[in-house]
Amino acid sequence: MKIHFKLAENIDIEALLILIQELYEVDGYIPFNRVVARNALIQLLNDKSMGRVWLIQYESQAIGYVVLTLGYSLEYGGRDAFIDELYIQANYQGQGIGKQTIKFLEEVCISLNVQALHLEVERENTSAQSFYRRVGFEDHDRYLMTKCLNKP
Repeated sequence: MKIHFKLAENIDIEALLILIQELYEVDGYIPFNRVVARNALIQLLNDKSMGRVWLIQYESQAIGYVVLTLGYSLEYGGRDAFIDELYIQANYQGQGIGKQTIKFLEEVCISLNVQALHLEVERENTSAQSFYRRVGFEDHDRYLMTKCLNKP
C-alpha cells in the first residue's frame, strides 16, 4: 500500500484532533481533552525546534498521524527524538504502513542529525512490541517514569 506523509500545518488541526481522539479511545488510559490537545498541537506546529507532526495519507485521505518530538541526550551523543504518538486506523493496520512510517521517521531523523530514536509502548500491547523489535527497536530494561507538573 503506497502512502504519503503530509507535514501538518495549522489548517490540519481539526483532522488531527479527530485522529488523536481515536487513538486515546483505543489506548483507553489518557482522557481526551480537546482544548489541551489543540493548544499542544498549535505550539508544536508553530515551533519546528520542538518537533514535527505528519498526517499519514492514503489516496489523499488521512488514515493516521505521527508525532516526532526533539530532545537532547548526553547518553546518546547529542540530539535525540521521541515518537510521541503513532496512530494508524484499524482498517489500515497490518498492511506495511507502520514499517513505512518508521522508515520515513528514520530518514527524517538522519536529516536532522538525530543520534537516537525512542518510543514507548504499552506493556500489554505485545503485538506492537513485536513489531517495534522487528524494525530495530530494543528494550533497555528501564522504566519510563513521568511526573505531571501541571495537574489541576
